[in-house]
Amino acid sequence: MSRLKDQYKAEIVPALTKKFGYENVMQVPKLDKIVINMGVGEAKENPKALESAVADLETITGQKAVLTKAKNSIANFKIREGMNIGCKVTLRGEKMYEFLDRLVNLALPRVRDFRGVNPNSFDGRGNYALGIKEQFIFPEIEFDKIDKVRGMDIIFVTTAKTDEEARELLTLFNMPFAK
Repeated sequence: MSRLKDQYKAEIVPALTKKFGYENVMQVPKLDKIVINMGVGEAKENPKALESAVADLETITGQKAVLTKAKNSIANFKIREGMNIGCKVTLRGEKMYEFLDRLVNLALPRVRDFRGVNPNSFDGRGNYALGIKEQFIFPEIEFDKIDKVRGMDIIFVTTAKTDEEARELLTLFNMPFAK
């Protein structure tokens, strides 16, 4: 079992139970999944760009990426319905905890001028969205092999009912929120 999962059971559940007064251990919020999404705008002209984005995402997560297609046509962006315009990965279980550990302890400290992540990016239902501007903050990506700097969206889906519960859960997972 991963270190974070052990920490969740040993330290985080009792801390959340004490703070929010849960009566049942099943009421304690937990991390459900992490979804990593890369929108590749230049894929409409250059299909190779999408291939390299998929390769980067698979290297970072250690899991196969799924191509995302345009839902509707947008003439101004020269996008037709059904075109491949991005890729995503959904992490659950061990891979999710392992990715969270690498993100918090290795990747985020490598961001230039890092002062913490935005504490206001909760959606009102206990989920947190984090945007990253460059993929080479992850140690798995070799800087020399990058064709273009791409960003990604990382969404933390929790079972928390409120943003306050989710913020406390992620704080206990050592998420560096800006003060």
